[in-house]
Amino acid sequence: MKFQFHSIKKMLAAGLLAVAAVTVVAGCGGGSGSQGGGGKQFLNIGTGGTAGTYYPIGGAMAEILNENIEGMNASAQSTGASVANINMLKDGEVDLAIVQNDITYYAVNGTEMFKDNKVDNIKGIAALYPETCQFVTLDSSGIKKISDLKGKRVAVGAAGSGAEANARQILAAYGITYDDIQVQYLSFGEGASALKDGNVDAAFLTAGYPTASVQDISSQNKIRLLPVDKDKAEALIQKYPFYTKTTIPAGTYAGFDETVDSVSVMSMLVAGEKVNDKLGYDIAKALFTHLDRLAASHAVGKLISVENAQKGMSIDMNAGAKKFFDEQ
Repeated sequence: MKFQFHSIKKMLAAGLLAVAAVTVVAGCGGGSGSQGGGGKQFLNIGTGGTAGTYYPIGGAMAEILNENIEGMNASAQSTGASVANINMLKDGEVDLAIVQNDITYYAVNGTEMFKDNKVDNIKGIAALYPETCQFVTLDSSGIKKISDLKGKRVAVGAAGSGAEANARQILAAYGITYDDIQVQYLSFGEGASALKDGNVDAAFLTAGYPTASVQDISSQNKIRLLPVDKDKAEALIQKYPFYTKTTIPAGTYAGFDETVDSVSVMSMLVAGEKVNDKLGYDIAKALFTHLDRLAASHAVGKLISVENAQKGMSIDMNAGAKKFFDEQ
């Protein structure tokens, strides 16, 4: 009996080990970007906060990919947006992500917030829509151009943010450094409140227009947007390839009926190393042959087009995605 009892214990232990081994193998096979059971391909799409623009666009992308690529199981994930998405792509936590093209440029070149933290394993799928650089002031301030900001209290964005880098670069194009202004490191939500309360003279943001925070200010105060002169825009684009020229139409904000020249960065779809060239082609084809679905997901989706898919592309493209757009 003693012999039989020990034999049974050994058999049970061996069986448990075998089950554990099978579980580990199965777990490894069902992760992000891998081929799971039944030939399924799992892709996680990094977006942004649920109240922003990236999340609904990413959700629509997941639906399009699931319906148009055989075996696809894509899902959109709420994240901390551009900088967080780059780090998640780098670590393999997501396989696709929506990011600003300037943040992507900093990542692959190891500059700004990615200084000493260069990212090598990402490729561009497509440029999506412009996110416009906007200097906002109250009409009562008397400030009419960016050069007027010298000596003024300016909210430039949260310290280390992409918007703050945009503000610094645009000011530099006018020969203005932070030593020339009373710099305030405020997010645009904070900057908008400070502008309304008279605690800053101008506030900067990078966002698709019309921007809700600016609409809120213009509903209570007469505002003015400061233009980025065309020669300054060209100098910026020469130095930083992620910028593109943009014209904000008159009447975009209540009570301000002037056309304003500015620059934009582009939101873009970026892939991690698990997206090979064939899959990159299939992703580009699925999304850009169903643009009506993206347009229906959010107002900015109407700005996504095949014609602009390589505009402001700040990193090397996935070869398959590039092939698709070159064929159009």
